[in-house]
Amino acid sequence: MDVIPVIDVAHGAVVRAVRGERGNYRPLVTPLSATPDPVAVAKGLRGLFPFRRLYVADLDGIEGRGRNVHLVPALSRELGGVDIWIDAGTGSRGAARAVLAAPVATLIVGSESLENTTSIRDILNENPSRTVLSLDFRGAEFMGPPSLLRDPSLWPNRIIVMTLAHVGSDEGPDLALIRDIAQRAEGRKIYAAGGIRNRADLEAVRTAGAVGALIATALHAQKISADDLKEITGR
Repeated sequence: MDVIPVIDVAHGAVVRAVRGERGNYRPLVTPLSATPDPVAVAKGLRGLFPFRRLYVADLDGIEGRGRNVHLVPALSRELGGVDIWIDAGTGSRGAARAVLAAPVATLIVGSESLENTTSIRDILNENPSRTVLSLDFRGAEFMGPPSLLRDPSLWPNRIIVMTLAHVGSDEGPDLALIRDIAQRAEGRKIYAAGGIRNRADLEAVRTAGAVGALIATALHAQKISADDLKEITGR
């Protein structure tokens, strides 16, 4: 199983995400880093375990304040060889091209950033093998064009099931939703995001059909150990 650590960046600092309520996010306090600087936090995560991927949510880009264009180059220099998954609120082919200009970047397209299904078609024409679609949910509500959720033929090979209301909570992942998307995904790879508290949750989302999971709070709260990660990833 692939386990991918997440850093959420706002105004130049890593913040602790809770339930997708971005206005209430505060700078991250973690035993893995002395400061909430993105590079320092990423180094702390890499010191815990040799993760192959790092997911970066550029909240400034997502909320329309302008992308933190320095993030991917800075992280790449420090982490050499790590595949950086970056969500910067990309909703057009031109914006996708700008992100993909960094050779180490994998583009995350959040459904909440898409106005219509034409947008995802255009973006996937840019570089489908380096693009991941995040199907974003807040509670039972799908955040994005309804037809995108209904039609799996619009999905690329890798899909994140993002349950924002579970992020940073102690409620556990939405296993029913993960199972539903996995059953409709026609063999595409599913990654679970939101609510994963411990190793048992990682095993549960794998059973539900996910090949990977995005985690943050559980790592900083030391509820998932390096030994857990070694065993669950087979590395």
